[in-house]
Amino acid sequence: MDPSGGCPHAENARLLAQGAVTPVILPGEIEGMAVLGHDALRDFLTHPDVAKSPRHFTALADGRIPEGWPLLTFATVPGMTTADGADHRRLRTLVSSAFTARRVEELRPRVEAVTAGLLDGLAEAARSGDGVADLRRHYALPLPLGVICELLGVDQVHQDRLHHLSSKVVATDTEPAQAVAVNRELVDLLAAIAADKAATPGDDLISALIAARDEGGDRLSQPELLGTLVLMIIAGHETTLNLVTNAVRALCTHRDQLALVQEGRACWADVVEETLRWDSPVSYFPFRYPTRDLTVDGTLIPRGTPVLAGYSAAGRDTKAHGPDADRFDLTRTPTVKHLSLGHGAHYCLGAPLARMEAEIALEALFTRFPDLDLALPEHELTRHAGFVGNSVRALPVRPGA
Repeated sequence: MDPSGGCPHAENARLLAQGAVTPVILPGEIEGMAVLGHDALRDFLTHPDVAKSPRHFTALADGRIPEGWPLLTFATVPGMTTADGADHRRLRTLVSSAFTARRVEELRPRVEAVTAGLLDGLAEAARSGDGVADLRRHYALPLPLGVICELLGVDQVHQDRLHHLSSKVVATDTEPAQAVAVNRELVDLLAAIAADKAATPGDDLISALIAARDEGGDRLSQPELLGTLVLMIIAGHETTLNLVTNAVRALCTHRDQLALVQEGRACWADVVEETLRWDSPVSYFPFRYPTRDLTVDGTLIPRGTPVLAGYSAAGRDTKAHGPDADRFDLTRTPTVKHLSLGHGAHYCLGAPLARMEAEIALEALFTRFPDLDLALPEHELTRHAGFVGNSVRALPVRPGA
């Protein structure tokens, strides 16, 4: 795996031509596997002999994973993404009420109001930038970051720093010493925010989690509290940030598809779902581990191997999505559901919120700026750092009048 990232799709196609499962070399020369094919990934994500807990990670148990390994947080952060069975259900239940369809719908007016303000900011940034503004920085980022921080009860003064630290955590090219420092600072900052909330609780998710921690028993430990906050901050904005960015790129480079929406022949939900399939916000997500030697689509994955879920590859798997799987097409009639938000017990808890935020953001953007276009050719955009997230680092656009 290339730690510096890049566009994954050409490499994904090459690997998929060889099979649905492939061996990979992770940073530090750690041997792993990636499941790329749609059907193989769907089955793997729900296999009873596949776990998320790092106690099943052989190289970690053997002491071969150094402290500064860039993927260590993904493997070891206490919380839902590294828990199985009853532990996973307990942790998920503690936060699930904040992401129900009803609760998300109650947030709609707030998301619409935030979006309107950000559009004004995007226009102002373009005016001061000779007609060009970075849509990612001025629009795609502050919307989901602001919403998740508001849900959690995180003061706005911390938001820029939390995003900076989050982006370093999800990057796979972070140097070991920096990786250690970044993770330490992120946990320390969230611990300080939690301490403030403990002193002055409010009507927010952090206060509710602290109450669960302080009730005693086995509801929530302090490490699980901080691990849950790490997950909520990162997953709560990085993926939606990439989703909105990728959707805007797709529409600007496929004007015929944009016209379908603007003419009412497709809807913004279609744009979100096709973007999730065609250019998944997450390329390869770490980790799952077989608890026994497991054969997946004819390939042996040894017990304890760290396995990447290849969401961007699965989204363009021609065996599942047809021979034109690499085409962005809002009129596509899916024969299978894409897997970009996961599948099974670990399906993305924030999926309803991410979908709503993206639909509102895209509709408002192209209603306000129907002629918005990229300020650089697609091939000149700098790709995301790392092979976990899938997007570009900046998206310069010309909003127009």
